[in-house]
Amino acid sequence: MKITEQCVVALTWTLKDTLGEELDVLDEPVEFLVGGRDLLAKIEEALLGHVAGDTVELHMEPQNAFGDYDDRLLFLEPRHLFPEELEEGMGFEGLPPGCNPAAPQDRLYFVSDIYPEHVVLDGNHPLAGIALRITLKVHAVREAQISEVGRGTLGTGFFRMQVDTEGPADDTMDTPPAPRTLH
Repeated sequence: MKITEQCVVALTWTLKDTLGEELDVLDEPVEFLVGGRDLLAKIEEALLGHVAGDTVELHMEPQNAFGDYDDRLLFLEPRHLFPEELEEGMGFEGLPPGCNPAAPQDRLYFVSDIYPEHVVLDGNHPLAGIALRITLKVHAVREAQISEVGRGTLGTGFFRMQVDTEGPADDTMDTPPAPRTLH
């Protein structure tokens, strides 16, 4: 069966930056809904027409992946607003009470730096601003069930930070979806 809209594809991948540094490897096949919210639009486009056993190599610029890095999503917040056991890389759904009221509350923020009096939070996707090379291996293709199509997802987004709602995701990344869950 060829990959078409509204089918399920089992993939593995290797994700690298343009310098060849390995960013992620998915060794065990995971199923994704094509034509839903599970995959970035550029990945879906590249997969269409392929069959199980195919390997697809793809270069993605930031605007086709996780968007450009937006320094307006960096916030310096008082250290006392955060738990004592704070570590770099920790994520928060929204900002704690008392933080910058202008900061979007419907984002996932990562701690990028910790100072004695302040914490730097970053609301960008961890891969924002990075051109990517991805090698995808198609392991299986099947028709999607009506319930899967109705949900628009199998619950396995591609490095997607999104709100866990029933609404459609925005794959353009010009206006990233309001993140809640790191996939």
